Amino acid sequence: MNSADLGRRVGVPSTALFTDQYELTMVQAALKAGTADRRSVFEAFTRRLPEGRRYGVVAGIGRVLDAVENFHFDDEMLTFLREQNVVDGPTLAWLADYRFSGDIWGYPEGEVYFPGSPILRVEGSFAECVLLETVILSILNHDSAIAAAASRMSAAAGGRGLIEMGARRTHELSAVASARAAYIGGFNTTSDLAAGFRYNIPTVGTSAHAFTLLHDTERDAFRAQVDSLGRGTTLLVDTYDVTEAVRTAVEVAGTELGAVRIDSGDLLLVAHRVRQQLDELGATETKIVVTSDLDEYAIASLAAAPVDAYGVGTQLVTGSGQPTCSMVYKLVARAGSADPAEPLRPVAKKSLGAKSSVGGRKWAARRLDEHGIAEAEVIGTGAVPAELADRQLLVELVKAGEVVAREPLD
Repeated sequence: MNSADLGRRVGVPSTALFTDQYELTMVQAALKAGTADRRSVFEAFTRRLPEGRRYGVVAGIGRVLDAVENFHFDDEMLTFLREQNVVDGPTLAWLADYRFSGDIWGYPEGEVYFPGSPILRVEGSFAECVLLETVILSILNHDSAIAAAASRMSAAAGGRGLIEMGARRTHELSAVASARAAYIGGFNTTSDLAAGFRYNIPTVGTSAHAFTLLHDTERDAFRAQVDSLGRGTTLLVDTYDVTEAVRTAVEVAGTELGAVRIDSGDLLLVAHRVRQQLDELGATETKIVVTSDLDEYAIASLAAAPVDAYGVGTQLVTGSGQPTCSMVYKLVARAGSADPAEPLRPVAKKSLGAKSSVGGRKWAARRLDEHGIAEAEVIGTGAVPAELADRQLLVELVKAGEVVAREPLD
């Protein structure tokens, strides 16, 4: 694989302050108590899926690996912590030398998960593992929510093209992460150039209504775009009258016109009318792209429409109504010391209601039916049953602090 497959990480700043203060104060208290180096196992999982959803999609694993690699405290950060009296001197000295030296196992990106799935398992000393909690959850909760929405939209699209175009509807850095997660979830392209630059995702884009309004006539705008971008470009045809715009578009670009985009109106009705008009004009190969506040339900409702691609923005980058996955990061096992020979013992939160957790270092595997199709996800502790040994889901990502697994984004 080449560097473009892995994402451009040159100049990535430290991720150490992408955390909550109590992570650091826990480290301080554990250092003072002599328990900071106890061998520990943390797991990231979700207790439930959003209403109406049957599965989640893992995304953000590659970004988690980047975050772990870049989690260190520089002099400026340590000065800030000292001046704000966040932690004491011995803790600052410990943080100055911090580099994660443990092991991480996780589900591959694009894998589906269910309630209780041990999506990520982090092993090492208590102090070095607990520091990673916030940044890991920040990445997985955001990216997996977007990937799940993208997967649902991809299923609804039934093989038609999907364009991620939500950069203007979210934080500028979230937009890049959203494009990456959407690509994992089944989208084909993005409008966001930063995502294309960082993750080598194919980028697309031509013009907005402002370009048409800039010119004296719609014909002038179409001519300018075709002269610049070629006959294979996509012309936006709903600034004024759609029927007239389609006629003008074909007159200007010819039957080699690449595509027309519709961004308003009754998309089902308009798409049928536009397809008929294009065919009558001889532009039988010209594609139809629709946008306008689409989600998986709107895409599904257009299944019978002659649409070739969908552009999705707001609903995608907000998780289509579910902007987080409610993932948590819990200590599930620990030893009484740093000695690797000392056995781990399960620990678990025993809260009332739905916030309890299950102790023990987990494994997960898929059980197959007689047709070789996965019928259940099996989660357990201890030895993995022989019949599930070759169906395990967790893969080794980090060993002794070194990243050992990176997948090309494709």
